Amino acid sequence: MACTLSRAQIDRTIAFHGHWCPGLATGVRVAEWVLTHLGRAADEEIVAVVETDMCAVDAVQYLCGCTCGKGNLVHLDYGKNAFSFYRRCDGRAARLVSRPDLFPDIRGALGELNRKRQEEGLTGEEQQRFRDLRAELTERIMAAGFEELFAIGQPSLPMPATARILDSRICDACGEAVMETRTRQKQGKTFCIPCFEKLFSSTKTAKETKQNG
Repeated sequence: MACTLSRAQIDRTIAFHGHWCPGLATGVRVAEWVLTHLGRAADEEIVAVVETDMCAVDAVQYLCGCTCGKGNLVHLDYGKNAFSFYRRCDGRAARLVSRPDLFPDIRGALGELNRKRQEEGLTGEEQQRFRDLRAELTERIMAAGFEELFAIGQPSLPMPATARILDSRICDACGEAVMETRTRQKQGKTFCIPCFEKLFSSTKTAKETKQNG
C-alpha cells in the first residue's frame, strides 16, 4: 500500500524538516497511520511518546499536531524507532515499531557505506552510491504497507498526564527561574539541574576518587 498522503502534505513536511530522507519518510508513514486511525491533534487530544530523536519525529510533530510546546509530545531517549500514540477522548492507543529486518539488502549496503564514510571517507563514486541507496530506501518506505514497515501493538506505558502550568522557583546559585518540578534541594537551598550537577557532582567525584585512591 503506497502512502496515501497528498503531495502537498509531504512537501510541507519536507520543508518543515529541511530535507527528504529515509528517516523522515518513516515518520511520514507513522503519521499517516495515526491520521487514518486516530485523527490529528487540534490541541492536545492526541499524545505522542517517541523513543528516538531522529528525523521521523519532525513528521509526527508537523502532520499529527503533537509538539513539545503543547505537552503532547513526550521524548524518551531510548534510541528506538518506536512511536506510541494515545487518544484522550476514548483511551485508544497504539505503538508502532520499525521492523529491524526491513529491506535487509539495501540497509546492509547502506550500513557498510556509512561506516566507511565516518571512519575514512567515501570516494566520489561511493558517495553517489550512498545517495542512490538512500533514495531507493526512501522510495521503498513510501511504497510499503503499514504491516510491512511496523510491528503495531499496544503501548506498555500508561497514557501521559495532561500538561500542567507549574510555578517557578529561583535557583540560589545562578538566580534564574526554573520550573519547580525540575529543581533540586540541597543544604536548605534550591538549585536548577545544571547548577546542582556543577556544584555537587564534582564534589562527589572528588570524594570517590580520594576514597578509591
